[in-house]
Amino acid sequence: MTVSATGPTVVTGANGFVGRHLLAALHAHGAAPLVGWHRRPPAPDSLSTAAVRHVDILDREAVRRAIGEDHPARVVHLAGAPHVGDAWRNALPTLQVNVLGTHHLLEAVRLEHPACRVLVVTSGMIYRAGDAALTEDAPLVPSSPYGLSKLAQDQLARLAAEQDGLEVVVARPFNHIGPGQDPSFAVSSFARQIALIEAGLAPPQIQVGNLDARRDLTDVRDVVAAYIRILDAAPRGSAFNVCSGRAHRIGDLLDGLLRLSRVAISTTPDPERMRPGDIPLLLGSHDLLTRALGWAPATPLTVTLADTLAWWRSHVGATV
Repeated sequence: MTVSATGPTVVTGANGFVGRHLLAALHAHGAAPLVGWHRRPPAPDSLSTAAVRHVDILDREAVRRAIGEDHPARVVHLAGAPHVGDAWRNALPTLQVNVLGTHHLLEAVRLEHPACRVLVVTSGMIYRAGDAALTEDAPLVPSSPYGLSKLAQDQLARLAAEQDGLEVVVARPFNHIGPGQDPSFAVSSFARQIALIEAGLAPPQIQVGNLDARRDLTDVRDVVAAYIRILDAAPRGSAFNVCSGRAHRIGDLLDGLLRLSRVAISTTPDPERMRPGDIPLLLGSHDLLTRALGWAPATPLTVTLADTLAWWRSHVGATV
């Protein structure tokens, strides 16, 4: 494995949900220096462990200039459009950011610093969903515009490793949850609504979408630990699922949060929260990652739910 011996670790999309957790984990592991790329001004102290660089991943020249100036030893590419629902409503921004942004980054590395090691984070939604746990050899047949954008991103990464000889590896995360996630995602939305109700800022009723869908969910802190393991040790061109290997009904997750609530709360369906073509089951296998690199999820779901609700209880005033 040929990796630059010096230079910072760069995290694109550093001010996002996963980016903030990843920077904290890298800092705790002694990785230094750290550079966080983002398109918008970060929240105060949100990137306190990293130097901050404003980089629009869609600006080809800005990306190339930043790689040339930072000369990173490693890059974790998280920048992208994360919302499945948004991609259904308007696929163009999702395709632009996820596909063109990844192309700009890999091209910049090839031209400016080919010794740099790059982890490209794609998605478990690149697979054709089925009735069993999906391995890395499952058919790559996405069922949404978002999944299509992530498949293109995945293939760009694999081609960069195979054809250009770049030190590129891929992580394919399934759903992940935890403290600080945007409330457009189901578990975080439930937790935020509960916190608002407890604070007397909303009526005691939660708006819900499809509660029967079953999803493989992993704590974000376990997910970033997997990313670090893949970044450090995965062979060039390899791809690994990052998942829990267990599927949970969304309604059961809501019930778990409601058991933690301090007040009685009812639920009501919200058509705006329904997604077209919502697949009934998305379940992954992390066996390859466990065998090859020794990673396995460690945080109980009950802990993740409690921590997510506690985070919203402490932040709910800022969201009103």
